[in-house]
Amino acid sequence: MQTIAPTTLPTILIVDDEKANRKMLKELLCDEAKIIFAKSGQQALELAVKHQPDLMLLDVVMPDLSGFEVIEILKNDESTINISVIFITGLANSDDEERGFSLGGCDYIYKPFKSNLVIARVMMHLELIKQRKMLNEIIHVDALTGIANRRKMDSVLKSEISANERDRTSLLIALIDVDFFKQFNDNYGHGAGDLALKKVGAVLQQTVQRPRDFVARYGGEEFMLIIPDCDEESAKQVFDNLFSLLRDKDIKHEFSDISDRITVSIGAVIVDVDHQYNVENAMKHADDMLYEAKHSGRDQVKVKAV
Repeated sequence: MQTIAPTTLPTILIVDDEKANRKMLKELLCDEAKIIFAKSGQQALELAVKHQPDLMLLDVVMPDLSGFEVIEILKNDESTINISVIFITGLANSDDEERGFSLGGCDYIYKPFKSNLVIARVMMHLELIKQRKMLNEIIHVDALTGIANRRKMDSVLKSEISANERDRTSLLIALIDVDFFKQFNDNYGHGAGDLALKKVGAVLQQTVQRPRDFVARYGGEEFMLIIPDCDEESAKQVFDNLFSLLRDKDIKHEFSDISDRITVSIGAVIVDVDHQYNVENAMKHADDMLYEAKHSGRDQVKVKAV
């Protein structure tokens, strides 16, 4: 379930083949961050993918892969591209500095370590990382409902379609439209309409349970659910739960043509393991199903396996 994460200690991956250097850096930084270690470039790459550290202190000279080779691989992998990298080196060389910065490094720390300088540089970059994360959260959150917005949805949908193809599972994509919402706004006012959308968004958040389950406001009175590893039976349970929670919310709508309470129409597709779909195709099928649900009486779901 996609939510804004609570404040926790940042994670630093220290990469150095010398045990004494790793120990010294840990002693300096253990109060400020969760520390993990790698003894080689290859191990650093594996741990970077697994732990997604906020910051990496990366030795330049190592026996297998150099720090420059490691950062090139990191910056060409979508899952690790945003990890900030500070190089640690005993070679004060302007050409190396230039190369490191050109490859995406954000700073250099030189050996032998000066404690105050190490702490100051690392704390400065951790603060920059924190601010970047906060900004990233703000630009991906719908201001009205507090759930993800269209920008975030586009990114997640693209990522999950790629993951579905790779992992060969089933992916549920559902468009949800609040029935007769124009009549609601026209009669109760836009303030009441905004409150109703917040309540619908809260219902959708209750509907999703697992870490990768995702809900977003698509625009206006439309929302989207993206649920990985979800077959037809699981989808039915999701929608039954959604309709039940919405009924329990009991949002009055006396101007609806089908109910005296707010209802929704849902168009959904389940992308199965045997088909490859891009974002455009998946969205078109979901929109077609939503059209069918609305023109079949509303307050219902239409699902298609593709």
